[in-house]
Amino acid sequence: MLRLFPDSARIDAGELHLGGVAASRLSAEYGTPLLVYCEETIRAQARAYREAAPDALIIYGTKAFANVALLRVLAEEGVGADVSTLGELAFAQEAGIPGERILFHGNNKSDEELRAAAEAGSTVVLDAEDEPARATSAGVRRALVRLTPGVEAVTHRSIQTAHDESKFGLSADGALRVVDEARTLGIDVAGVHFHVGSQLARVDESLLAVERLAGFCERARAELGWTPQVLDIGGGLGIRYTRDSDVPEIADFVRPLVSLLRERWPDSVQLVLEPGRSLVGRAGVTLYRIGVVKQSGGVSFVAIDGGMSDNPRPQLYDARYEALLANRADELADGVFRVAGKHCETGDVLIEAAELPHPKRDDLLAVPATGAYTLAMGSNYNGVPRPAVVLVRNGEARVIRRRETLGDLLRYDAGTLD
Repeated sequence: MLRLFPDSARIDAGELHLGGVAASRLSAEYGTPLLVYCEETIRAQARAYREAAPDALIIYGTKAFANVALLRVLAEEGVGADVSTLGELAFAQEAGIPGERILFHGNNKSDEELRAAAEAGSTVVLDAEDEPARATSAGVRRALVRLTPGVEAVTHRSIQTAHDESKFGLSADGALRVVDEARTLGIDVAGVHFHVGSQLARVDESLLAVERLAGFCERARAELGWTPQVLDIGGGLGIRYTRDSDVPEIADFVRPLVSLLRERWPDSVQLVLEPGRSLVGRAGVTLYRIGVVKQSGGVSFVAIDGGMSDNPRPQLYDARYEALLANRADELADGVFRVAGKHCETGDVLIEAAELPHPKRDDLLAVPATGAYTLAMGSNYNGVPRPAVVLVRNGEARVIRRRETLGDLLRYDAGTLD
């Protein structure tokens, strides 16, 4: 079970510790639900990418979880930011990430977003045939072109991004037209981008996409006399959510891609990788307080003080998780329990079948691998404030996102009194 948790996770005196801090201390000081990030794990994941692709520029997929403190940690490891909104750009800039290490994506960029990207000095990833003219008017000077390589990744349909019906990117013909127009308008078209999908558990489709990228580049050279200097092959490597998950290590996923790229492009080109989930996913653990424990229709329910408002992945992607009782972490499981959230939805179930020692009210439930696409996709459903986030390291914890209050919820309601 601990293989699903951050590098610093330990069981000491029967209790889960993260970053050297006991789960009971974290919950007592910061409340629950609580998302806990291990700084050691984030740094280790970033270094693993650098070791696997030492000449590559590593860009964090900010949508996995946009947070200034986490971005600063990654920036210290030489990692940039992949952003697709004004908000994500603001997080990256507040973290001090320079424009040359920011890529601005998006399938429907507004003029305001293009202007902000230009003012930040970031590289814009052109995603539509009307974007070169709009980008020029906005002052964009450097760009990549997003290619849709026609590859269907083995992952959930909602997070496949390179198949022919994807809303992202351009066909080879459309991408060539965009390269040609953008260069004519004076934009430095530095290279090509593609992204196969998210939560990838094998490298095969990414290798196929690289081969199709090579074919596109040959066409571009022959038809336009243009050779890309930057090849951005996206990210998408998955993480283990359950003990039976089969997901490659960073090196095993990246090195075959780097090898093929160097084989097909023996001349010097800048390689860009855009990991998100694999940088921060395993670094995050969510702590919940257990409330009601009951039987209903032959099912043993365990109710927690969070749910789909802080982690909607089970409802969106049929995501599976495992859990342990953080305050009784050395006890053997003696039953199977359905972990349900507090929201008014029958489908608000976090884990269908968790093997646990029989839970009691006020026990702490720790759910690993919740550092990516959980709170980032959260909501205030049922009027529930979003939880706090802390970063742990060497026995210390610090708040990097404060817990929302009821006052925060009411502040934006136009019906409230001044």
